[in-house]
Amino acid sequence: MELDRAIRERRSIRRFTDQAVTEQEIRELMEAARWAPSWKNGQVWEFIVVRDKKMIEQITATYREGNPARSCSLTASALIVACARTGVSGTVGGVERTKFTNWFMFDLGLAVQNFCLKVHDLGLGTVVVGSLSHDRCREILNLPEGYEVVVALPLGRPAEAAKEGPARRSAAEICHREIFGNRCAGF
Repeated sequence: MELDRAIRERRSIRRFTDQAVTEQEIRELMEAARWAPSWKNGQVWEFIVVRDKKMIEQITATYREGNPARSCSLTASALIVACARTGVSGTVGGVERTKFTNWFMFDLGLAVQNFCLKVHDLGLGTVVVGSLSHDRCREILNLPEGYEVVVALPLGRPAEAAKEGPARRSAAEICHREIFGNRCAGF
């Protein structure tokens, strides 16, 4: 699939068929995620592939009340939990090099975006679920110290065609030239 098309057409998918996602497809998704850039090539991401329905139920139970991703997670072929090693991104020799002490979120976000674009490329669907009890999910998955659960990614085959996406701000609205407030002309 052409990259521009994938970027524009990728959508959050919350309804899946009962057709399973294959192990080969999951391997392709992990391959896409692992090629994301990261701070000093730290590659702080870890992905836990959960197929066991009881484990999926336990993880989904950590979602915040009213989270619309609960139902699709329970019907997902797999639940991919994206985790990150802390204390690496944003540091050099253990010394913080940026004001943002949770730089791992940026690095993992890049890997998750690669993952989501590849999901779309393969004709699969997912939604990024961040509204959950991260600590409870961490316990369920037995994460060691120094690692954090960041998002869950229910994975399946879309049950319906993706709808048109929400409106986006124009490039002229988000682009400034030289200093904030000098809008880019011609976009």
